[in-house]
Amino acid sequence: MTVAIDVKDVRKRYVTKKRTGLIRSRKEVIEALKGVSFKVMHGEVVGLLGPNGAGKTTTVKIIATLLLPDSGEVFVEGFDVVRRAREVRRRIGIMLTVEKGFYGKLTGRENLEYFGALYGLSGDSLRRRVSHLMELLELKKLGAEERLFEEYSLGMKARLALARALLKDPPVLLLDEPTLGLDPPSARKIRSLVKALAREEGKAVLYTTHNMFEAEIICDRILMINKGVIVAKGTPNDLKARIPRIRTVVLVVKPASTSEERVLNAIKTSVGSKPEIRYTSEGYAELRFSIEKPEEVLNEVIKAVVAQGYEVLRLKVEEPTLEDVFMYFTGAS
Repeated sequence: MTVAIDVKDVRKRYVTKKRTGLIRSRKEVIEALKGVSFKVMHGEVVGLLGPNGAGKTTTVKIIATLLLPDSGEVFVEGFDVVRRAREVRRRIGIMLTVEKGFYGKLTGRENLEYFGALYGLSGDSLRRRVSHLMELLELKKLGAEERLFEEYSLGMKARLALARALLKDPPVLLLDEPTLGLDPPSARKIRSLVKALAREEGKAVLYTTHNMFEAEIICDRILMINKGVIVAKGTPNDLKARIPRIRTVVLVVKPASTSEERVLNAIKTSVGSKPEIRYTSEGYAELRFSIEKPEEVLNEVIKAVVAQGYEVLRLKVEEPTLEDVFMYFTGAS
């Protein structure tokens, strides 16, 4: 695979005003990026994950030539985003929002034809490209091709926004939370299409999301950013292997006449802390506790539960998830 995006020690500051009184304020410097470096290769989807305000959108906007970095360098397809911005723009497709930038009184097709003309497409090639994207994003199937944009659902708007990003058939895609707020069918369609664009067409995709499940199933590699710094990077499995192997044990039990407090204390004796208790829709108790080596205490825990008159119905040990990784590396709570 070849390098599509190369970010080298990029820094960005914002100067804002913070109110200190009714009419008074003082300048405040916010360091959005503090030396961010990474690469995205052709044929892969790289996820950029982080809490709100971590620097994700700032990073995407700098790569897209919408913001200038204070220092550092960024190259897209070998072109410097500051010195060769026009060449960079020809090679990227960007999706920052699903709702803004379209014309409400134009149909979906008319919107795409308008933006395609701005991108230099024309005639039959433009019409064929728009028709192809309408089919690809299933907008024609949804009856959205000739519908006014102002009548679109959020899912239709997201599909049209991705279609616009693909109009030039760019080798690099920058997608900033493209499935945020979407219904499951629309989110699934966008995820499957993004994976196909990378693996079958060799596009490089930088993909920001807050959805840990989504990141795990779509991203080949993940960059975790917090307070303007990349705090962890690697494949989902690599990242999960780097955190303490704390696993969650879930015991579903049939309640007995013994008080819950007694069974919780019995488990605490074995594992060192009281388990969390929830209830299933069937009315059974779900006891959950986290421990590094559950295999060493499970027999003792089950004996303690049974001794209190509870019947064990189900037992499950949950491995660390990408959400656990996110919490561990970003310090989110």
